Amino acid sequence: MTETSQPTDAILLQADGPVAVLTLNRPAARNAIDDEMRADLMAALDRVARTDSIKALVVTGAGKGFCAGGDVKSMQARLSVPPGEVALNGWRRQQRTHHAISLLHALPKPTIAAVNGAATGLGCDVALCCDFIVASDAARFAMTYILRGLIPDGGGMYFLPRRVGLSRAKELIFSGRTVEPEEALRLGMIDRVTSADALLADACAWAAELGKAAPAAIALSKKILDQTFELTVDQVFDLGSQAQAICYSSREHQESVASFLEGVAQRRGAKGVTA
Repeated sequence: MTETSQPTDAILLQADGPVAVLTLNRPAARNAIDDEMRADLMAALDRVARTDSIKALVVTGAGKGFCAGGDVKSMQARLSVPPGEVALNGWRRQQRTHHAISLLHALPKPTIAAVNGAATGLGCDVALCCDFIVASDAARFAMTYILRGLIPDGGGMYFLPRRVGLSRAKELIFSGRTVEPEEALRLGMIDRVTSADALLADACAWAAELGKAAPAAIALSKKILDQTFELTVDQVFDLGSQAQAICYSSREHQESVASFLEGVAQRRGAKGVTA
C-alpha cells in the first residue's frame, strides 16, 4: 500500500511498504533549505521514527539537484536585522538546523541519501549524516561554506572526517571544491554510484534489504556505532551488554531461536527416519 504525505510542498514523504522516501521538494531553488522546509523536515522525520511499519528511509531531492544548502534569501534576511540581534537570531536558527540534522542522523532505522544532483553546503551535510550515500552519475558534492565566509554548520565537520579522514576533510572544507561521484567513491565520501535512471530504485532496494533486520537490533547497533569513535572499548562493551539484554527479550530474537531449534529437531528427526 502506498501512502503519500504532503505537509507542505517543500517536503514530500511517501511510504511504499517498509521503505519511506523523503523528497526535498523546492526544485526551483535547487531544494535549498529555508525555515519552512526545515520545520517540515523535522515533522516528517518524527513521523518516520514513530511509524513501526517503516523500516528504512531514503532521502532524495526533486528535480536536478539534491540540495543547494541553506537558502541564500534566508541568509540575507538574517543579516538585515538590527546588528544587536544578528548573533542571537543566527544562534536560534543554528539550533533548529542542528536539531533537524540530529533527527536524521539518529533515526533508529537505516537511512540512505540518494543524491541525484548537486549536494552543496548544508545539502552535503544532509547526505553525510545519513548512514549510507548512493549517488547518481549526475551528483556533485561540495563543502561550499568557505566560499560564503562560513564554517560547515550542519555536522560536516563531524561526519566528513569519519568518512574520508581528517586531512582530506580539511582539504575539502578549506577549498570548498566540487567532488564528482567517482572521486567521492574513491575517497570513501560515498558508498555507491549508479545511473540517474536507476538511482531511486537502487537506493530503495538497498534500503529494503537493510530494513529486513530486527528493528531493535538495528536501532541499538546504530546508536552504539555512531558513538564508537568517542568511546573506549570498555564503554562499547558496557553499552553492548545493555543493548544485548534488550535484544534477548525481543520478539525477533525469541522467534529466531525457536525457529532454529525447530529446524534442528526436524533435521534430526528426518535422519532418524532415514536410519
